[in-house]
Amino acid sequence: MIKILAGDSSLNFGKRVADAYGTELVPTTTTRFSDGEFAVSIEQTVRGKEVVIVQSTFPPSDNLFELLLLIDAAKRASAKRIIAVMPYFGMARQDRKDKPRVAIGAKLVANMLMAAGVDRVITMDLHADQIQGFFEVPVDHLFASTLFAPVLQQMKLDNLIIAAPDAGGSKRANAYAKYLNVDLALCYKQRKKANVIENMTIIGDVKGKDVVIVDDMVDTAGTLCQASDILKEKGANKVVAYATHAVLSGAAIDNITNSTLDEVVITNTIPLTDNAMACSKIRQLSIAPTLADVIRRISEEQSVSSIFADSK
Repeated sequence: MIKILAGDSSLNFGKRVADAYGTELVPTTTTRFSDGEFAVSIEQTVRGKEVVIVQSTFPPSDNLFELLLLIDAAKRASAKRIIAVMPYFGMARQDRKDKPRVAIGAKLVANMLMAAGVDRVITMDLHADQIQGFFEVPVDHLFASTLFAPVLQQMKLDNLIIAAPDAGGSKRANAYAKYLNVDLALCYKQRKKANVIENMTIIGDVKGKDVVIVDDMVDTAGTLCQASDILKEKGANKVVAYATHAVLSGAAIDNITNSTLDEVVITNTIPLTDNAMACSKIRQLSIAPTLADVIRRISEEQSVSSIFADSK
């Protein structure tokens, strides 16, 4: 029997997953002390059960530590198997040493999760695929393309073209282009430093086309907004962005509101702030039913990859 619970920052998402699965969310309690320390407890027996813990580890880092505490609590409560569902895997951009004397944050997170006692990890659209190899437990790497691609297909746009926001996103964009049988454009960018773009050029013919930019996340939205400007300058008819994770840090909402982007479509792996929900250009789709289906398949020892084969 599956027991689904969620951390504080992902309670609403966890409830959606539990509803889609056909069960209720197991209640948990978080006790906070005046110095900022907090403790968690699971308010229902999980002995001998499969425990699914839903928590996105977007900032602050308390979300990650709360997930670790919940895993430890379930392990000490004699759970049969512990599955961490991390719709958004924080630190995923720290996947390698790109200069001397830097940490590989994604590997450190993997080590901490395994040390806490996790038996399996389910996550979505990792910034770098190789993060799966940082784990010594099974990792189910899911793709929002299972949600986005059918939506784009149903639109039946004759002049559709898929665009990658940078060279790193070309593999993802190419998968969409192949699935939809359309052309591919590439936005090539050079950065001075993180979140600061020095220049950008477009490779591909976008004149008179409806351009869909696909990406794993929207952070400050600087890349998307600049790409939209250049695509419109090159003659694009419409520019829409589809991204899995709505990080939306800094001036992201203002950037999107004041940009030439026609729409930004995201999932609910990260809860939207009030400002984001008020932005007319942002539309959110729920990935919770897909995750519930994956959890059910894992519990029943059925194939997971089969539901992602067509739109990966």
